[in-house]
Amino acid sequence: MSIKKYIPNSITSMNLLCGSLATAMAFAGNLQYAALLIIAGAVFDFFDGFAARLLGVSGEMGKELDSLADCISFGLAPAAMWSTYIKWHLTGTTTGQLFLCGGKAEVALVLLPLILSVFAGLRLAKFNIDTRQTVDFLGLTTTATGLFTASLLWMLDEHEELFRQYLTPYVTLAMLAVFCFLLVSEIPMFSLKIKHWTLSGNELKLILLLVGIGSIVMLGLGGLSVTIALYIVFGVVKCLFSRKKSEE
Repeated sequence: MSIKKYIPNSITSMNLLCGSLATAMAFAGNLQYAALLIIAGAVFDFFDGFAARLLGVSGEMGKELDSLADCISFGLAPAAMWSTYIKWHLTGTTTGQLFLCGGKAEVALVLLPLILSVFAGLRLAKFNIDTRQTVDFLGLTTTATGLFTASLLWMLDEHEELFRQYLTPYVTLAMLAVFCFLLVSEIPMFSLKIKHWTLSGNELKLILLLVGIGSIVMLGLGGLSVTIALYIVFGVVKCLFSRKKSEE
């Protein structure tokens, strides 16, 4: 029995483990560790598909396990990070009992970000049965959502006052509502995979790459959030122009 068929699923399992640990770290108040684990999960998420294609051992079990891992790593773990962030904003600490931070309104504010995990699950279930998403995507991917959260909250320690002033609980929930919409939307989002090495057709990907490198040099891991925000803007603008052109 060849061991190679177990390699991709083993890599996917590491993604699932990273997501589970990230969730635990987030609820415990260790946002930077949670962010690093989400990013590690994204690395495993990339290499499991790469390994499956390289070894020619892709299958239905791998597909289902991948979705489960993504739902935890890029749905539940980011939602837990946002819950802990709102608790920090309300109480000034990320430690202690998560849900007993005040009155009913405060508890509701802390719990509401967990809805993000529901929309991540809906997005993944939709992706598994949608034959239109073989080349590009419809809606924002869970991986991009998770990396945006990990990157943005990674900067919390260095820019606490900026976060406290502008990223209030209500602004946070409004932003998460936008992400929930994007996850299940029909907005085409182009794949970042390079299928050929000519400039034509890869212009947006090249811009994102350059912006990503520049942002990471300037902001460290926090630069990923800038890159993903630009990726979302590109997708939305491209969709609007396509619809306008089709109506003419």
